[in-house]
Amino acid sequence: MKHLLLASFMMITCSIWAQSATGYFDRAMKKAEAGNTKGAIADYNKAISMNSKFVEAYQNRGVAKLKLNDLKGALADFSKTIDLDSMNADAFTGRANVNYKLQNYQAAIDDCTSSLGLNPKDYIAYNLRGLAYNKIGDKKNSCKDFTTAIELGSQSASKNRSTFCK
Repeated sequence: MKHLLLASFMMITCSIWAQSATGYFDRAMKKAEAGNTKGAIADYNKAISMNSKFVEAYQNRGVAKLKLNDLKGALADFSKTIDLDSMNADAFTGRANVNYKLQNYQAAIDDCTSSLGLNPKDYIAYNLRGLAYNKIGDKKNSCKDFTTAIELGSQSASKNRSTFCK
C-alpha cells in the first residue's frame, strides 16, 4: 500500500510538471492575446513538436508570424495547415494574405477563391481578392468582389471600391 501511494504521488507530481501539446497551445493563445507574439510562437513551436498534426497550432503560429512580418514562415505554416485540413477556409484566407504581401497576386486570388468555396460569406476573402484583382488590372472582378464584400458587411471594401472603382 505504501508503494502504491508513493507511485501515485510521483505520477501526479510528474503530470503537473509535464506540459501537453494542448497546454502549450493554450499558453500560446494567452500570450498572443496579451501581445507577446514571440512568446506565443515559442509555445506554438513546443505544441507542434509534441503533436506534428496540431492544425490549430500551425494556423495560429502562421498568424503570429504574419504579425511579425515573417512572411516565409507564415506562408509555410498556412500551407501546412491546409495540408492537414484542406477544408480550413481561414487558412486559405491567411495564406492569400501572405501571398498578397509577397506580391503573388494570382496565388492570392486562387487562395481566396478556395476560401470562398468553403465559406461564401467571408467578406475578408472577397475584399482581399478584390485587391489582388486590382493589382493584376482586372477592374471588373475587383469591383465585383468589393461590392460583394460590402454586401456582407465589410467597411474596408467600401473604401477600396470608392478608391479603385471610379
